[in-house]
Amino acid sequence: MTATIAPPANDALAKRNVFVLVLAQAFLGAQMPLIFTIGGLAGQSLASNICFATLPISLIVLGSMLSATPVSAIMQRYGRRTGFLLGTAGGAIAGAICAYGLYLSSFPVFLIGSFFTGIYMSAQGFYRFAAADSASEAYRPKAISYVMAGGLGAAVIGTQLVKLTSDALPVVFMGSYIAVIFLNVIGSSLFYFINIPKPAAPTADSPKGRTRWELITTPRIAVAVICAMVSYALMNLVMTSTPLAVVGCGFTKADASNIVMGHVLAMFAPSFFTGHLIARFGVEKIVGMGIAILGGAGIVALMGVDIMHFNVALVLLGIGWNFGFIGATTMLTTSYSEHERGRMQGLNDLLVFGGVTLASLASGGLMNCSGGDPATGWAAVNYAMAPFLVLAGGALIWLVLRPKEQTV
Repeated sequence: MTATIAPPANDALAKRNVFVLVLAQAFLGAQMPLIFTIGGLAGQSLASNICFATLPISLIVLGSMLSATPVSAIMQRYGRRTGFLLGTAGGAIAGAICAYGLYLSSFPVFLIGSFFTGIYMSAQGFYRFAAADSASEAYRPKAISYVMAGGLGAAVIGTQLVKLTSDALPVVFMGSYIAVIFLNVIGSSLFYFINIPKPAAPTADSPKGRTRWELITTPRIAVAVICAMVSYALMNLVMTSTPLAVVGCGFTKADASNIVMGHVLAMFAPSFFTGHLIARFGVEKIVGMGIAILGGAGIVALMGVDIMHFNVALVLLGIGWNFGFIGATTMLTTSYSEHERGRMQGLNDLLVFGGVTLASLASGGLMNCSGGDPATGWAAVNYAMAPFLVLAGGALIWLVLRPKEQTV
C-alpha cells in the first residue's frame, strides 16, 4: 500500500518548513554530538565499574525509545510544534539534572538526566518525518535529506562547544551541560515559525487503517524498519565507543572530539545529494550502498588504532549511516497512508531506538570488558557489526527479489 497523502499544488510551504527544520537540526541538534562526545567519558569518571561507562548514552537512547510512541501520538493529535516544544523542554531539564549530577559526583543522578535527554532525541527524530508532511512526492526525499543535512551545523557547533565548555568550570563537563540548557531554551523559539497543518481529527466513518501488526508485517515496511534499525544501531554502537577507544589508545579528548566531529560531518554532508541519488537510482540501491559502506567502516577500524584509522573508519561509518537511514526513512514514508502516519512513525522509532538502546548497552561492555586493553575492546565492537549487516543486507535482497505486488 503506497501513501495516499494528497500532493500539494507546489512546495512553497514545504520549503519554508524545511528551512526552519534545518535550523533546528543545526542549532538544537548540536546537543547530541556534544553529549555523545562527553557522555561516555563523564560516565567513566562517575561509574564505580568502567563496564558501565557508556550507560549514560544507553539511558539516552532508552529514553528516546520509550518516548517515541507518546511523542508521535501527541504530534498526531496536537501537531508537530507541540511535540517539538515538548522535546526542547525535555532537553533543558536533562541538561540541568546532568549538571547537578556532575556537581554531586552522583552517577545515578547523572543517569536520570541522561534518560530525560532521550525525550529531546525522540522529538528530534521526527524532524525528518515533519519535512515530508507538507511535501509533494517528488520533493519528499529531498526534503528529508535537506533536514538531515542540518546536522552539519550540529556537528560543528556541538564539537566546538565541547572544546569551549568541558573544562570551563571546576567540575569537568558541567559547563557543557549548562550549555545544553541554553541551546534548548533559545532554540525552542524556532518552532513558532513552523507551519505544518495538524492531521484531521478522526470521525466515526474515518478509515481505520492497518493495525500495527499489519503494518510491520508488510514486506516493504518490515525491510525499511530493519535497515533503519541496523544502520542506526551499528552507527551508535561504534560511535559510543569511539571516545573511549581514542583516549584509551593514548590520544587526547581534543583528538576524540575532532574524530567525532568528522564522523558527524560525514553523517550529514551527503544529505545535500542523498535525496537526488534516491530519485535517480532508487531507494533500494542507496540503502544497499549504505549497508556496504558500514561494513567498510568496520574493516578499516580493524586494520589499526592510529588516528588515521579512527578518522577514516568514523567517516565511513557516518556516510553509511546517512545512505542507510535516510534511504530507509524514505522507503517507509511511501508505505503508509495519512491516517496511519502517527501509528507507523511511532512504531518505527520505538523499534529503531530499541535496537539502538541494545547497541549502546553492548558498546560499553564490548569496549571495556571484552579484552585486556582498549585495542582489543575496540576490535570486539567492530566485529559485532558483522551479523547485523548480514541481516539487513539479506532482508534488502529478499525484498528486491520479490514480485512487486507482494512487497506492499
